[in-house]
Amino acid sequence: MPQLPSSEGFLERLHAGEPTLMLTVRTGRTLDVVHIARSSGHHSILVDLEHSTMSTDTAAQLCTAADSLGLTALVRVPEREYGMIGRLLDGGAHGIIAPRVETVEEAWDVARACRFAPRGQRSQTNMVPQLGMRPTPARDLNPALDDTTIVQILLETPAGIAKADEIAALDGVDMLALGANDFTAELGVPGQYGDPRVCDAVETLADACRKHGKLMVLGGIGDPALLDTLVPLGVSPLRITGTDSALLFEAAHAHAQQALAAFPRH
Repeated sequence: MPQLPSSEGFLERLHAGEPTLMLTVRTGRTLDVVHIARSSGHHSILVDLEHSTMSTDTAAQLCTAADSLGLTALVRVPEREYGMIGRLLDGGAHGIIAPRVETVEEAWDVARACRFAPRGQRSQTNMVPQLGMRPTPARDLNPALDDTTIVQILLETPAGIAKADEIAALDGVDMLALGANDFTAELGVPGQYGDPRVCDAVETLADACRKHGKLMVLGGIGDPALLDTLVPLGVSPLRITGTDSALLFEAAHAHAQQALAAFPRH
């Protein structure tokens, strides 16, 4: 059997309830950001192709660097861009996050693109960075990658939430996530995460995931007090600590204010 990629154990860690940190990469284009993620205590990165102009080649290089450093690398693909899923997985991604899924059929298309036959229809290859670019027979490569490739379905609309149970039941889907930013916007209350319907959506997803042995992820809410009320409903211990661009702004702004404060006042 080939050496398994570093994503092995990521889902097991979350199922065991161990705190797991993820850094979203949107601005970074060099491997420095991956090293920063590793040295700052993160366990994983989310390469965001939905909200950036990053190329798939750059995304793949970031994922390969993450694998070499023992981090799990997930890529959020642009909405409905199923054609790039195989390229990203072949290029080093450990898993895919599919945004704005609203139907069982859409979720199944994503899961199918991530698994080899007979579980899916991923195009056959025999060399991937996750296995050291070592030519590997399909009989070994396919199960090794199928067992460690992570599929997260991101539900961001009431229509998607309504299908949570059916989507969680799909073979090949590992995680369901609620995108609170888009969800509250869809409800007409953007950013109002205390709206009761957000809590209802978290409960719906958590119940579906619990029923089918999947993981539930909550994204977009940074208020610790609000998180304290939602996490006990069944939210997994995966925490996105921030996006590199937002963290850069926060640090730059703080240093600018510090520098201005150092000037003598007349």
